Amino acid sequence: MKKLILAAALAAVALPAFAEAPKQNVSPAMWVVKDKDTTVYLFGTVHALDGKQDWFNDEVKTAYDKSQEVVLEALMPEAAQIQAKVMPLAIDKSGKTLSSKLKPETAKLMAAELAKIGAPAAAFDRFEPWFASMALTSILMQKLGMKPETGVEGILKEAAKKDGKSLGEVESFDWQMNLFDTMPEDMQIAMLAGGLKSMGEAESTMGKMISTWSKGDIDSLAKLMNEAMLETPELGKLLLADRNARWAEWIEKRLDKPGTVFMAVGAGHLGGSESVQAMLAKRGIKAERVRSN
Repeated sequence: MKKLILAAALAAVALPAFAEAPKQNVSPAMWVVKDKDTTVYLFGTVHALDGKQDWFNDEVKTAYDKSQEVVLEALMPEAAQIQAKVMPLAIDKSGKTLSSKLKPETAKLMAAELAKIGAPAAAFDRFEPWFASMALTSILMQKLGMKPETGVEGILKEAAKKDGKSLGEVESFDWQMNLFDTMPEDMQIAMLAGGLKSMGEAESTMGKMISTWSKGDIDSLAKLMNEAMLETPELGKLLLADRNARWAEWIEKRLDKPGTVFMAVGAGHLGGSESVQAMLAKRGIKAERVRSN
């Protein structure tokens, strides 16, 4: 009887709803490139986020609203398509195991990371190093609650579809996968080794990345994001400098066509001495920082 009375009393009282914690208002970095009839906004993204940041507001939303076209690094296929495209490239056809190609300390680090998810040390032995590197990074991001669908590109893609804006890409998913697949094996191994070395501090590093991105501190962010990659200069050239130069060329050509474009690419490409803006400057094109309100 007491339980029934208590239940009735609780039902009669209007209890406050438990609302989600408000998102943090953040101000990531953005630039604008203009000529007399064309405007290109250049926004630095984080590909996967935990959904706790409110970045799609103020000057960013204003720039997006003004744009007829949204351009991303690459338009991601659906999950089933990704698997169908990646698996044929990821499998190593040399007949050698991945473990046998790694230095003992790198193999040990990889085995330790796999053990954390209950996988055997040989779980990636059939695959090429680039795939192991990307898979381990993806697993880590999931563990930290970072998801592509709540990342900047995921939000922008859905918004552009909803608003009927043109969606484009400066690369493509197939092109990116081919870039990794055709990368010299020693560079693939260097990428994997660098990622494994940083795994132990990944949660702290990710927190710093999100913090610097949120404040628009692009140079600190680029240093954090690209540090491991730049330890191998050839890798940095292939994945950063060369791509930044191509994107600057894309922007230069896009200026020949009237309109307003919202271009969103990884924030690591917008800081440092070989950033997209630096590549634009070499072409005599000025990228001006858009300041927060």
